[in-house]
Amino acid sequence: MTKPRDPNRLIHEKSPYLLQHAHNPVDWYPWGDEAFTRAMTEDKPVFLSIGYSTCHWCHVMAHESFEDEEVARLLNRHFVSIKVDREERPDIDQIYMNACHAMTGQGGWPLTVVMTPDKRPFFAGTYFPKESRWGRSGLMDILQQLVKAWEKDRGHINSVGNRVTQILQTQSKGTPGKLEESILEEAFNGFYVSFDDKYGGFGTAPKFPTPHNLLFLLRYWHKTGNAKALTMVEKTLKSMAKGGIFDHIGFGFHRYSTDEKWLAPHFEKMLYDNALLAYVFTEAYEATGKALYKDIAGKIFTYILRDMTSPEGGFYSAKDADSEGVEGKFYVWTPEEVVEVLGDRNGQWFCNIFDISLKGNFEGKSIPNMIDSGIVENDKVNRCREKLFSVREKRIHPHKDDKILTSWNGLMIAALAKGARAFKDDNLCRASEKAVDFIFSKLVNKEGRLLARYRDGHAAFLAYLDDYAFLVWGLLELYETTFNARYLKQALELNQDMLNLFWDDERGGLFFNGKDSEELIIRSKEIYDGAIPSGNSVAAFNLIKLSRIIGDIKLNARAEQLFSAFAESVSSHPSAHAFLLTALSFAFEVSKEIVIVGNVDGNDTKAIMDKVRSYYMPNAITILNPGGKQGEELQKLIPFIGEMRPVDKKATAYVCQNYACQAPTTDISDLEEILKTRACYI
Repeated sequence: MTKPRDPNRLIHEKSPYLLQHAHNPVDWYPWGDEAFTRAMTEDKPVFLSIGYSTCHWCHVMAHESFEDEEVARLLNRHFVSIKVDREERPDIDQIYMNACHAMTGQGGWPLTVVMTPDKRPFFAGTYFPKESRWGRSGLMDILQQLVKAWEKDRGHINSVGNRVTQILQTQSKGTPGKLEESILEEAFNGFYVSFDDKYGGFGTAPKFPTPHNLLFLLRYWHKTGNAKALTMVEKTLKSMAKGGIFDHIGFGFHRYSTDEKWLAPHFEKMLYDNALLAYVFTEAYEATGKALYKDIAGKIFTYILRDMTSPEGGFYSAKDADSEGVEGKFYVWTPEEVVEVLGDRNGQWFCNIFDISLKGNFEGKSIPNMIDSGIVENDKVNRCREKLFSVREKRIHPHKDDKILTSWNGLMIAALAKGARAFKDDNLCRASEKAVDFIFSKLVNKEGRLLARYRDGHAAFLAYLDDYAFLVWGLLELYETTFNARYLKQALELNQDMLNLFWDDERGGLFFNGKDSEELIIRSKEIYDGAIPSGNSVAAFNLIKLSRIIGDIKLNARAEQLFSAFAESVSSHPSAHAFLLTALSFAFEVSKEIVIVGNVDGNDTKAIMDKVRSYYMPNAITILNPGGKQGEELQKLIPFIGEMRPVDKKATAYVCQNYACQAPTTDISDLEEILKTRACYI
């Protein structure tokens, strides 16, 4: 009987990803002084491996190499090896991913970097098999070559490390300039050229949802009336809703599609994708009134609240693509399996709708989808789906990464709050509020500093820019849903903390890590809106919104400085900065404020609120002054509402635009006349 291997240092970590490697024969260190001190003392290079617990190719490389005794002997003899969870330490991941892009022109996870003991990278790549094959270098060969170079060509290694570090430092500075409103049209044209008319989405396979691109196009349509923008949004949303990227049995979206039709996904499910998709499906419903978008948003929320919510109220990070070591096994079906659950007649009917066939559409089995049948929704479909879901629940589930990240929770709070408002759903509102309470009770340290990660009763890591910006976004959405001034106050305080900790006084914009954070080889700034919007983009949006809510021009000036700081990067590729341009569009649009004065529980107040919310006005600011003690507290935050009082003791609406206000009204018909010239009615 083989003796169980003693665990390495990672056994003491909380990260699910690091714990997956705690029994490797590799002598792993977590990122920290101990590892770099040893590397310096023993004059060894550092082997850095970055990934996350639900990453398919991270699993493959782990099984091939990091569980292999031969690889471990080589690493343990000649390197100091460090494992990093990119979701816990996005600051480290961001720097060394940028290094990988600079050195190889590409990136991804697992990220493999070799660097000097003072953290300067001189080799980078992604997945490597153990042995060289099919023209792809193997890890064993690469490590042996690096050992020789370290021993015999240290000067070249230092030269490469210095050059890459200089490139990273230059990238983080950026070149200031000015962004004109015309850049919005440039971004639209970029999307238009790459749009797939047949299947929706942009470019060719693989296709990523990138919901903030769709949000930009929705708001561009609203701003310009260009119907092509709305067409691109609707085609993409409908195609994703029909495709296998959507889990038609248990709901929620997978990470991305490996093909152009949205059929075969990479089966991993991420909290941030589902948060942003729920947000944009909700906004598409607000803009068009089409029930499909409400239905899909509702199903995403069902999935999140059922499967991805902790008992304390926070939201878990991700679900793996693999189960039983096979990608997608949990999600695919055969006709026999469906018929066994539903019976011959209903089973064949269901298989016809959802493309479940003997031939299969994925490695001999079938991913349920409605690409060819079109979306079919009725009670019979739902009954069949529920039966299949109950059976699927008995399968071996993919691994769930149950750490709770402040940043991704901020995105889900924003989506839930928006959904609660659009769908008049108190359950979504309560879930959003519970998550906020969780963060402020569990993810703030004794000094009042926000933290980034919570798991297994333990919070850690000083929060990054994304944590602050995304949580402020969520709080602002929650304020506009509940009109509870507490959330506005929290948003303002967090936003100020963010500016104090992350603002670049010399060049403008916001650094990714705070001035009180660990010192790395550079202090990076990110503006690219990739899988999720950058913290700078969301911060710009928040700054403009807060400026208009409380009437503080200093916040608007900060947003202007932020736009200027990244102007060259944004101008070089506008469509890669869609959320920043959503914020820029907001900045160029004339201000619209709607102040409702009245008892929050009064029927007349609710009638005005419902009328305002029946219009698609994505950049309008809505404020409720409830009067009394709450109104007095709100006036401390928003001084300009002090003179806005109810008319004839009735709920009253004040509609202001471009720094001028209409006469207050208590009449719904009058309010409708005022609003309908300023918005799209649904």
